[in-house]
Amino acid sequence: MASVSAAREGLKTALIEPGSHLGGMVSGGLGYTDYGKKEVIGGLAREFYSRIGKRYEMARYGHTLAWLHEPHVAEQVFREMLQQAGVSVFEHTRLKEHGGVTVREKRVTSIQDEQGGVFEAAIFIDTSYEGDLMAQAGITCTYGREAQAQYGESLAGVRDTTPEHQFLVDVAAFGPQGKLVPEISNAKLLPPGTADKAVQAYNYRMCFSSVEANRAPFERPPAYDPARYELLSRLLQARETAEGKPLELRSVLKIDRLPNGKADINNMGAFSTDFIGGSWRYPVASYSEREQIRRAHKDYTQGLFYFLANDPRVPESLRTEMGRWGLCKDEFTDTEHWPHQLYIRESRRMTGEFVMTQKDLQTERTKPDPVGMGSYNSDSHNVQRIVDAKGFARNEGNTEVPVEPYQIPFRVMTPKRAEMTNVLVPVAFSASHVAYSSLRMEPQYMILGQAAGVAAKLAIQGSTGVQEIDTKALTGRLRALGAVMEYTPRTWD
Repeated sequence: MASVSAAREGLKTALIEPGSHLGGMVSGGLGYTDYGKKEVIGGLAREFYSRIGKRYEMARYGHTLAWLHEPHVAEQVFREMLQQAGVSVFEHTRLKEHGGVTVREKRVTSIQDEQGGVFEAAIFIDTSYEGDLMAQAGITCTYGREAQAQYGESLAGVRDTTPEHQFLVDVAAFGPQGKLVPEISNAKLLPPGTADKAVQAYNYRMCFSSVEANRAPFERPPAYDPARYELLSRLLQARETAEGKPLELRSVLKIDRLPNGKADINNMGAFSTDFIGGSWRYPVASYSEREQIRRAHKDYTQGLFYFLANDPRVPESLRTEMGRWGLCKDEFTDTEHWPHQLYIRESRRMTGEFVMTQKDLQTERTKPDPVGMGSYNSDSHNVQRIVDAKGFARNEGNTEVPVEPYQIPFRVMTPKRAEMTNVLVPVAFSASHVAYSSLRMEPQYMILGQAAGVAAKLAIQGSTGVQEIDTKALTGRLRALGAVMEYTPRTWD
């Protein structure tokens, strides 16, 4: 969206993609849109969902937008928008891991890819989940959780209580020989509100099919070890005993229906597709280590699906339901029907002159430099699974707190003036862990991307640093392009 926006503003624009697919999570498995209040989604984001609506002929049902989509349809729409805008797209082009960014006088002058290609530009927009360009440029950034005291956030740091996606029955954490069963950490829980460098869980947002002709079976992974899922086995048995009825698959996997017999599969409950603890190193890991982390997530998830579909310890009701699903044969066809994008819910975060925090979601919700709005609840997934004082497994870190619609300030995308004047960061933006947990949703990334493209035009046109542009002109231009700055409840399709 940043590149489409910039190109539509008349700028010569290149989009540099390390892989062979465009669209991140929107085309990488997240087909059940986390929209919050639909009324706050305008501009290019609304155009995208309108284009999706046309693909599914939603006008037949009296609607114009479609919030549920298949992954391949999303990528087709992204490519269509890029082509129509005249963006030059460079796929299989990854930033050189070390020494890939050249900086002179607080400006990035060029970046180099792994093949030796050099890109020079007046403005660079780091739209990656990882923020690697930002970090190589020397822009201050962080990751993990701040302490409550740092920004005065009641939701910050280690959580005192974690009621959601929690073990609702007691499940012993130790095996017969007194060893921890797999997927539990032996770490001691830090005091509530303490800062750490732990990262909320990642997963793969899967696309399943219930259409027999279009489903591929859940095959046994090469390194599959059923003992890895002993904790889940214990949990399922304890739950069935406590609940006194057959378990349903939707209590283990979040199943959201998509068009054409498909479903977006997400984490649900205490032990599911979230690979808890597997994401901690990712923000600062090397390229090779990140690949190992992605592989580890895939191994965990493939094993989970095979276990649910085949292991005799799984209640028959769950195995039967799981057998009605499979991977979509017509999705992710070049990666064996597996998503090409790991769901990086949070990685690095820039520390700019303005850091968005809890109060900006709850009590100080208007801004002098708005570029759009957010509305999704604070939503951070579990961070760790530990043993409580009684020897039972417990999850820690999940946070789900409602918010009212709030304005997103342009300043979240700008580095400190003393560090860099021609870089914008609309994904790894300047926010605390708490604020990021609400603002990290895909429509808001699109909203920020559009604003970054328009801001780039204003900076180039005015020969100014990104921090010095006329933000009133930016807001005005975005309004003219359909962006939403005020929440007005209404009927919406």
